[in-house]
Amino acid sequence: MKKLFNVSLMFLIVWLMFAPQVFAGGFQLNEHGAKAMGMGGAFTAQANDPSAIFFNPAGLGFQKGMKVMLGTTLMFPSTTFKYGTEEPKMESQIFYPSNFYGTYALENGLVFGLGYFNAYGLGTKWPENWVGRELAVKTDLKTYFINPTAAYKINDQLSLGLGFSYVIASVELFNKIIIPVTPVIPVALTDGKATIKGDGTGFNFNFGFLYKPMPELSIGASYRHSTKVDFDGDVTFTDMSVYSTQFQDGSGKTSITLPTNIMTGIAYDITPDFTLEAGFQYVGWDSYDSLIIDFDKNSAMLSDIRAGKNWENAYLIRLGGEYRMNEFAFRAGYVYDKTPQPDKSVEPMLPDANRNEISLGLGYKLSESLTLD
Repeated sequence: MKKLFNVSLMFLIVWLMFAPQVFAGGFQLNEHGAKAMGMGGAFTAQANDPSAIFFNPAGLGFQKGMKVMLGTTLMFPSTTFKYGTEEPKMESQIFYPSNFYGTYALENGLVFGLGYFNAYGLGTKWPENWVGRELAVKTDLKTYFINPTAAYKINDQLSLGLGFSYVIASVELFNKIIIPVTPVIPVALTDGKATIKGDGTGFNFNFGFLYKPMPELSIGASYRHSTKVDFDGDVTFTDMSVYSTQFQDGSGKTSITLPTNIMTGIAYDITPDFTLEAGFQYVGWDSYDSLIIDFDKNSAMLSDIRAGKNWENAYLIRLGGEYRMNEFAFRAGYVYDKTPQPDKSVEPMLPDANRNEISLGLGYKLSESLTLD
C-alpha cells in the first residue's frame, strides 16, 4: 500500500462587526477547516479532508493513507449598546478557536481518526461602569472536544462513520451588584463585584453517511448529539461593603446542554475541476431554555439564579463551490445563519442576530504531501 502523509495548514481570519449584536448561531463555532469555510461550510457531502471528523465522519472512508491537518481561526468580535444618549462599546478581544485532525486508513476500508476542536465558545467584555453592568461585565466560555472517530467504506458508493467526544469546558461570569436604598435597605451599594468561575465535562457521539450514486454526485448527512456539561466552580464577592456577610464566597454549580446538530448536503461535480455543494444544518438550541446557578451559601439577599433564556431551534443554509486549476483551488460560499435568540431574550452576556455571510478561500498545493489553505 502506498502511504500518504498529508499535512494541511489552514489560517482563517473572521472579522465580526455587527451592531447591536455580535454573534450568530448562539455561541456555537462552525469554523473547523479553511477548505470547508472557504465554501461557506458546505462540506458535508464532500468531506474529503481530515476535517470530515467534524463535518461528516463517513467522509474518512473515501480517504487514503495517513493525513494530518491543523489550523486556527482569528476572531475580533465587536458591538455597541444604545441606551438613551449612552452608547457603550464592547471591549476588543481576540479569540482563536483551533483544531487538529489526524487520520489513518487501513487496506480493508477501515479508517481511524482523532480530532480536537473548539465547537462552542467566545465571550464578551463590557466597561465596568456601563449601564448594564448588573447583567454582565465579562462572559467567557471555552469548550474543547476530543473526538476519536472510525469510518468504514462498504463499497465504492457508500461509507459510514461514527465518533465519540469527550468534552472539557470552562466558564467565567463577572458582573456588578447594585443595591438601591429602600425603606428596608438603608445603605446603597453601587459597585459590588460577583465572579463565578467553573469547569465541567461531558460526552457526546456523532455519526454520518456518505453516498455516491454516481462518480460526480455525492449525498451526505451527519448527526452530532447534544452534550450536557455539568459545571462546578467558585463564587467570589468583593467590594460588598456592609453587605459582605450577606454575600459570602463559596461554591456554585450549573449545567448547560449544548445543542444537537444535524447537517445534510449534496455535492455535484459540474466538471472534473468544478464542484458545487448545497447544505442545510439544523441546531437544536431549545436545549438552552434557562440558566440555573445554585449557590451553596444562600442568604436573605443572595438566592439561586433562575434566568430564562428561551432560545429556539435554528438553522443554517449553505452554498459553496470550488474550482481547481493546477496547484490552486479557488473557493467561495454563502451562509444564512438564523439566530436562536428571540428578541425578548437578547442580552449583553452573549448578544446574537441573524447573519448573512459571504466567504472566499484559496488553496495551494505546495507539494505532494503539503497543502496550504
